[in-house]
Amino acid sequence: MESARKKGKPPHPRAKTNPLSALTFAWTLPIFWGGLKKEIEEEDLYEPLEEHASGPLGDKFARLWEKEVANARGKRTPSLLRVIMKAYAGRCMLYGLVLMFMECGIRIAQPVFLGKLVEFYSPGQRQMKPNEAYIYAGAVVICSALNVFVVHPYMMAILHMGMKFRVACCSLIYRKSLRLSKTALGETTVGQVVNLLSNDVNRFDVAIIFLHYLWIGPLATIIITYFMWLEISWAAVVGVGFMLSFIPLQAYLGKRTSVLRLKTALRTDERVRLMNEILSGIQVIKMYTWEKPFADLVAKARKQEIKQIRATSYIRGILTSFIMFITRICLFFSILAFVLENNVISAKQVFVVTSFYNILRQTMTVFFPQGIAQVAEANISIKRLQNFMLYEDTSKPVPGLAEIQTSSKSKVKEEMLEKDARPSAASIDVGEIKEKSSKLSLEVPPKKTEEVKGNGTLSSPMESSEEDNEELATVVEEDARGVRLKHATAKWIVSNAENTLTDMSLTIKPGKLIAVIGPVGAGKSSLLHVLLKELPLVSGSVHLGGTVSYASQEPWLFAGSVRQNILFGQPMDRPRYNTVVRRCALDRDFTLFPHGDKTVVGERGVSLSGGQRARISLARAVYKRADIYLLDDPLSAVDAHVGRHLFESCIVGYLRNTTRVLVTHQLQFLKDVDQIIILKNGAIAAAGDFETLSASGLDFATLLAKNEQEDEKPAAEEKPPADPEDSVIQGSFRNRQMSIHSVSSVDNLTATAPPEGGREEAEMRTAGAVSGAVYGAYLRASGHPLLVTLMVLVAVLAQLLGSGSDWWTAYWVNLEEDHPLSAMAAVENSNASDPLDKTGNLTEALLDNAQFSAGLTRYDCIYIYSGMVVALVVISLLRSFMFFSMAMRASTGLHNKMFASITRAPMRFFHTNPSGRILNRFSKDMGAVDEVLPSALLDVLQIGLSLIGIVVVVAMVNYWLLVPTLAIGFVFYGLRIFYIASSRSIKRLEGVTRSPVFSHLNASLQGITTIRAFGAQEALIKEFDNHQDLHSSAWYLFIASSRAFGFWLDLVCVVYIAVVTMSFLVIGQEKYGGSVGLAITQAMGLTGMFQWGMRQSTELENQMTSVERIQEYSNIESEPPLESSPGQKPPPSWPDAGRISFRHVFLYYAPGEPPVLRDLTLEILPKEKVGIVGRTGAGKSSLINALFRLATIEGEIIIDGRETSQLGLHELRSQVSIIPQEPVLFSGTMRHNLDPFDEYPDQVLWRALEEVELKEAVSELAAGLNSRMSEGGG
Repeated sequence: MESARKKGKPPHPRAKTNPLSALTFAWTLPIFWGGLKKEIEEEDLYEPLEEHASGPLGDKFARLWEKEVANARGKRTPSLLRVIMKAYAGRCMLYGLVLMFMECGIRIAQPVFLGKLVEFYSPGQRQMKPNEAYIYAGAVVICSALNVFVVHPYMMAILHMGMKFRVACCSLIYRKSLRLSKTALGETTVGQVVNLLSNDVNRFDVAIIFLHYLWIGPLATIIITYFMWLEISWAAVVGVGFMLSFIPLQAYLGKRTSVLRLKTALRTDERVRLMNEILSGIQVIKMYTWEKPFADLVAKARKQEIKQIRATSYIRGILTSFIMFITRICLFFSILAFVLENNVISAKQVFVVTSFYNILRQTMTVFFPQGIAQVAEANISIKRLQNFMLYEDTSKPVPGLAEIQTSSKSKVKEEMLEKDARPSAASIDVGEIKEKSSKLSLEVPPKKTEEVKGNGTLSSPMESSEEDNEELATVVEEDARGVRLKHATAKWIVSNAENTLTDMSLTIKPGKLIAVIGPVGAGKSSLLHVLLKELPLVSGSVHLGGTVSYASQEPWLFAGSVRQNILFGQPMDRPRYNTVVRRCALDRDFTLFPHGDKTVVGERGVSLSGGQRARISLARAVYKRADIYLLDDPLSAVDAHVGRHLFESCIVGYLRNTTRVLVTHQLQFLKDVDQIIILKNGAIAAAGDFETLSASGLDFATLLAKNEQEDEKPAAEEKPPADPEDSVIQGSFRNRQMSIHSVSSVDNLTATAPPEGGREEAEMRTAGAVSGAVYGAYLRASGHPLLVTLMVLVAVLAQLLGSGSDWWTAYWVNLEEDHPLSAMAAVENSNASDPLDKTGNLTEALLDNAQFSAGLTRYDCIYIYSGMVVALVVISLLRSFMFFSMAMRASTGLHNKMFASITRAPMRFFHTNPSGRILNRFSKDMGAVDEVLPSALLDVLQIGLSLIGIVVVVAMVNYWLLVPTLAIGFVFYGLRIFYIASSRSIKRLEGVTRSPVFSHLNASLQGITTIRAFGAQEALIKEFDNHQDLHSSAWYLFIASSRAFGFWLDLVCVVYIAVVTMSFLVIGQEKYGGSVGLAITQAMGLTGMFQWGMRQSTELENQMTSVERIQEYSNIESEPPLESSPGQKPPPSWPDAGRISFRHVFLYYAPGEPPVLRDLTLEILPKEKVGIVGRTGAGKSSLINALFRLATIEGEIIIDGRETSQLGLHELRSQVSIIPQEPVLFSGTMRHNLDPFDEYPDQVLWRALEEVELKEAVSELAAGLNSRMSEGGG
């Protein structure tokens, strides 16, 4: 496979940066300057840091896991968590101490200094001098600065560690996947392994951020409560208790969210599965006019999914509203408890307590519950990874790997050294057994022979008799390159009662050609899997002498050039390569490919025909120099004349001096083989040469006679695409214990080839900012403009109440301090020696009767404050519910519009856009619009309004502060422009570089047998590591740029805090401590909030690209109308005769391309049976496509007097029936596949099954018509 690492990348600037540059993130500046000038592309990425390298990280983790397995053997279950602790616990605890210093030191000290500063403005205060006030003001600013200089490097370090942990886990998963036995592969799926790599390991990145808050949160709560007790006595317990009471509520809501998310995932899986089946069978759906019934099924699935997402969103709305009002409610209860005890509240007490509650709100009501949830989810992921790591390994060695052990054991005998051997050819004599080395060299491993006993273990001296040793010694000496099975019994799943192969014994001498034949399911492919050590033995032994090459029954190609697929990591030998290409009939294909053998094929070779894939797979096997060639039905997908060329020129001719085992259904070639083996029910029914078996009267003779009577039908072999029809995209599904029928047929009618030789259209990658039209489309989908306006007004009202309550608190405190009784209390407090006595107790009568200067009593202030807090709770909750209701409406509308557009798209759209690309819109992009986008949009809305509220409140305190506020606004805007251009590119690039990691794993698991047969594991591991390294380079750049942006923003916020704090001392005009405290606490709120808001605005723009991609697929070209115009509707009896006329018909697959059908004129009379024949590319499938109007046509096609272009597509297609060559089956019951929409009674279904000779087979199933079928019909 092509390496992901590009040569010539510049060294990473972080590698040699100085400590100051690392602390201030100055090393990222060139990245931002570059992003301003142009889009950052893959070639702009740096070499990954050595500490990120996937190979060393994976190897280290694998060694630790191997050691854990060895220590746990026979005593306990190996623990992946224990391995993680050994690898990362020390550094993780060090980071935890840094976080504790920040949370329990710097952040708690700042409110204390703030209280001292506010106290300077208290009426009657005489003790504190201005110089002391400057010291406290400087301490407030320094605390903010220290917080910035600690939190961002800490976050960078913790994210960096999470990244390395994720990379190590991914490497471990991939290495393990290459070792999985076929039994283990049967217990898992490709999707589950990809899910481990894509979702489970990502939990660690998030969990590690919140991990330390599980112990720092309670510790900080205890310390803060103590300091608040010093200020307001037991009233602190009231507020803190109320805040902590929200934690169980949040835990309950979090649990409900987890349950709902699981339900959502199941509903999403169902909808995506349904979409996948629709896309796989879209041509059949169009031909059968099933668009509307399938649209109803998708609508039903989507409705169930949205129901769960809506419930989750409402819970998220409640949790988001907590941020708005929880601090204010706690402050309200503390002040209320304090003043109702007839205490005078001071500005110092209010704003110290407010600052402490702000810390507690973040630590205990956000980070602590998040820590519980994320660590719990990470623990589940660790258990899932651990279960995967404990799956059984194959008994074959993996080159270049430290052996990752599970319960399976593997032993290897003495190696017989011989030049140019491969590890996959290893064979082992009976004799002394030595422990296998954990690492093998892929370059020049020794040649050896292997004797494998039942259960996949090697025979030992204790198990073999002297007679066996003598016999094997003779075999090794005389037939070192032969094949021998001795009483071999095998089964895929040991617990199954039925064997796959039973008591099979055979000997194949070197240089012989053996044909293996038999009915479907006889065990032909399983026999080859036994020889490849993929199918474990229950008893008996197998011996292979020499190196092995293998061509699989289902050709496996990876996304790369044709040449790369043939060479498969081996060095280029030009004479041999040219000979192999010629012998495998690929030379003409290369001349017609756009770039010869350097033409890139899609994943699984989707841009090639079935025959081309088969011949490339055969060429790969033949190119490898081997002693034994195992060929699993390579002739089934090619035309008869091509098949004969491959057999005579390649298998019989070029490979004549090698041992060949050929599984085939092509009985015409059996005369030319040395020996024929007939399998039946997993056992050898007969064996011998052609003449002997022909005269024997066994089943073989019957098969041969039947075959000779049948016409040799050409298989679906395609020459290199000369026109759009030549490139056939075929999909097949194979049951592990069942073979595929090797049918010969005409061109595939259900997989019309894409134009331009199967070339995919490049996927759009957006650049620059998302246009306003995309935002407008989202808002239009969310509901009527009046509803959108009403929601915005409610959000504004919520912010007015929030900022208003803050202002009212300060106003009330100023009134209290301005009252003469408060001055008396201040004198009392200043004379008190015990801090707990500083509560300002006065008589209830004095306070109850006191009126403030504004004509308000204390109770008036309490009532107004209470009303504002209650209104804030109600309005903020209403805002959240309204917002998420509109978001769900937008999601539903966007999905429905895109689905309708896709189902009405012409077939060319599906030919030029892979199903995975389309499905990505319905899964990942739709998931982003459903859940991620609404959260980001609400954050931006809430933070934006909060920032406006802060500016307004600060201006009300001192309008001169608008000057630095406006200045900081311009600086922030400039920084955002500076950041967002690069961030957007890097984020998109991170997504682009992530995809190959998953694709590589997916492709490797699909071709695992071929990979292991070729001993290519080490090369593919290196390739995987290269993909990971490239992604790590992009991801590290993303988190570094994000932290740098946050650091610089917060530094500007520190400057703003310094200006606001010092301005009151320098100007000296403010006389109320409440106003000073309000302004400073509001300014302090900017730190963190502004950079989070900026980051969320960037995230919003990133997520809006999903809406942009959905919009792209919502406005694609559409087919003609489904229904005829009123004047053109045919009568109900049409067509009543069946006369079809083609008059000067031209068919085009793409605008600007030459026609595939050229001036076609023909007449088909009623009730005629017409055969359409022609070589590949002649236009047979195109004629059917023209009849069904699946492509653009010119000319006239007339059916019983009606010109088809004047008819609606449904009226045309519903009256023309077709039996497609490649069946399309959907997951569900047998009944659902026969009658998807429940239109017919059972007797009709049974009659249809009887007509195709399936009634007996279906009736034998336990559930009959209700038997379940997996996706693809498995």
